[in-house]
Amino acid sequence: MKNAVIIASALTAALAMLAAGGAAQGAEQEKCYGIAKAGKNDCKAGSHACAGQTTADADPQSYIYVPTGTCEKIVGGMLQPKG
Repeated sequence: MKNAVIIASALTAALAMLAAGGAAQGAEQEKCYGIAKAGKNDCKAGSHACAGQTTADADPQSYIYVPTGTCEKIVGGMLQPKG
């Protein structure tokens, strides 16, 4: 019985975190190119087709979402990919 309560609590916490994570990326977010670490980009870029596939830090074609208004304050951050 005690294990069932622990498992139910863990599942509830996991579902709550998933629900909160989806709400974080909304209208208050912008794409910020040139600051993603290798393997930590949010979506596809010119040389790959999926999130997490960038192979170099600060790839000017890869982006991550950041709160609106912060990208240009970050060293190397760009609102458009560098061509």
